[in-house]
Amino acid sequence: MKSLYPVTPDGRYFVVKGRLWRCANPSLPAETRQRLVRELMQARREKGEAMRNEDELGREAARQKVDKTKHELGERGSVWWTDGTPDWNRHMAINTPYADWFIRLAI
Repeated sequence: MKSLYPVTPDGRYFVVKGRLWRCANPSLPAETRQRLVRELMQARREKGEAMRNEDELGREAARQKVDKTKHELGERGSVWWTDGTPDWNRHMAINTPYADWFIRLAI
């Protein structure tokens, strides 16, 4: 699947506004990934609806669903790679080992 955002050469992160965000675990079976993405989108819709309705309990329940699903996708929690490389999720790319790669994107 082609990303709308640049993906690091190792496929671990995509970049939005200069910040690294962890990609989903590529070893997830396609059916599992599709199911989880559907669940994530539904939970995000539920959160938005709860926020529009000023429903704090509903917002918190939906937020927990989002978090749980992102963990299942591998975007949060323990990293899905096994080589011991640290997690740079949510860091500015320029402040990580990906800095040179990121700078070259702008050239």
